[in-house]
Amino acid sequence: MDELKLYTYIAVFGTFGLYFAIAWWARAGSTSEFYVAGGGVHPVLNGMAIGADWMSAASFISMAGLIAFLGYGGSVFLMGWTGGYVLLAMLLAPYLRKYGKFTVPEFIGDRYYSNIARVVAVLCLIIASLTYVIGQMKGVGVAFSRFLEVEYGLGLGIGMFVVWVYAVLGGMKGITYTQIAQYCVLIFAYTVPAVFISLHLTGNPIPQLGLGSTLSDGSGVYLLDKLDLVVTDLGFKEYTTAKLGSTLNMFMYTLSLMIGTAGLPHVIMRFFTVPSVRGARSSAGWALIFIAALYTVAPAVGAMARLNLMNTIQPAASETLEYEQRPQWFKNWETTGLLKFEDKNGDGKIQYVADKEKNELVKVDRDIMVLANPEIANLPNWVIALVAAGGLAAALSTAAGLLLAIASSISHDLMKGVFMPEITERTELRASRIAMTVSILIAGYLGLNPPGFAAGTVALAFGLAASSIFPALMMGIFAKSIGSKAAVAGMLAGIGVTLLYIFQHEGIMFIKGTAFLGDMARNWFFGIDPKAFGAIGAFVNFGVAFAVSRILNERPPENIQQMIEDIRIPSGSSAAATGH
Repeated sequence: MDELKLYTYIAVFGTFGLYFAIAWWARAGSTSEFYVAGGGVHPVLNGMAIGADWMSAASFISMAGLIAFLGYGGSVFLMGWTGGYVLLAMLLAPYLRKYGKFTVPEFIGDRYYSNIARVVAVLCLIIASLTYVIGQMKGVGVAFSRFLEVEYGLGLGIGMFVVWVYAVLGGMKGITYTQIAQYCVLIFAYTVPAVFISLHLTGNPIPQLGLGSTLSDGSGVYLLDKLDLVVTDLGFKEYTTAKLGSTLNMFMYTLSLMIGTAGLPHVIMRFFTVPSVRGARSSAGWALIFIAALYTVAPAVGAMARLNLMNTIQPAASETLEYEQRPQWFKNWETTGLLKFEDKNGDGKIQYVADKEKNELVKVDRDIMVLANPEIANLPNWVIALVAAGGLAAALSTAAGLLLAIASSISHDLMKGVFMPEITERTELRASRIAMTVSILIAGYLGLNPPGFAAGTVALAFGLAASSIFPALMMGIFAKSIGSKAAVAGMLAGIGVTLLYIFQHEGIMFIKGTAFLGDMARNWFFGIDPKAFGAIGAFVNFGVAFAVSRILNERPPENIQQMIEDIRIPSGSSAAATGH
């Protein structure tokens, strides 16, 4: 066994052992512990768990890869995902914690006094969460297939088993404390290589500052200027000015990610685990701090990874690399199928240029950039192994939160809330664990055929949450005039138009090749990308709900309006603020 594989086995399976030990220690014995960890998690610890829940495979593995290839345009992910937490902290989390139940569909069902509304909310939750979890499953498969040199499917199966052990055994309680450990693993794994690479390229050990520094070769050239020069010489767009489509598309993309963040059920559930409304607000603040520790490093990782890649393969149009002389990291990643060379003209040279006819490096999967970056930069083997453990921690932590949201919506909202209200707590807990197991199997099946790279798939999930759940929650708290029929119509209209736009574009969500309007129909709505269409779906949701409410002249009953008033009372003025 070579040194890298030894370090990787120690790092990966050592962290897995830690997760199993925590899951056994924190195993759930009641539905309260399974759904909301008993409601007694300290805000700082909850903020750390939120950070791990949030920094998924998309954040750890894909986001820097997107920034590496999209440049300035990739900033929509930083602004959207971070800004969404501000919305969540200000507009939703304190009020939903004040409400004091277990799940998002439960709030929607009670607020709109309708089991139909609750079922529709469950449906929207499952669609968005399953779409999201596909990206996490791919992240697990990518990390395992490269670093443990096992087949993608086997790696995915190992990841599924790990999640099954600590999520099914511990529920939210086990997941919370496991995610705290996972945050420590992933943030250390993300920042250590970034420090090494920043120090090597710029002489500055702080990646955030290194991004704006001059290169350490004494040339006096700034890192970003050098990167612009390299990519434009090869025919690519200038790194620092490249946009993600039109300005309108970038704006809608950012907005969709923001409101999608605020509407993701697995994130909102975390605010039910603290003992008070004040704790919910504090958790959001701590979460932003813990998330910022990674998100402020991501632009530096992306830019430095792109520069290292270009310098290794083809730093200038006139310089080409003989395929037989390709570096070892290239050979390693070729075995995964995520990096692939095709010698189109038979000259035995790698030509990596913007011209697709001349580009003989036919595939560089964006998801490999963070994982391959330490190898490209020739960092020590223990750092490479640490990145593998961090990538798996990120993917597993979010997958667990998503699967718990799906399982709880099935067992608590559908079974207990709608179809079998008389079941005992023990039966409900057993049903939750069965639902979790089935959800993991379905997620694994979908992960075997992922529809695109992880962050792209995740962006679709955010659009679906933005178009369906976020408006229903906002109107539920701030619009007392919206009744059940209006809310149901709004949710169905919002998620309906969003799904339609996604499928007509490429059919990439679950089934490849299902586009039914052809290439001419792509981005037909003012050039807006399907991944950015969630914001339009949200506007449709709001518009339909208010229109139906006005047409039907439907107003909620007095007790519902009083419930809304109670939720909106400041936390210090009611005993409900500290109760569950």
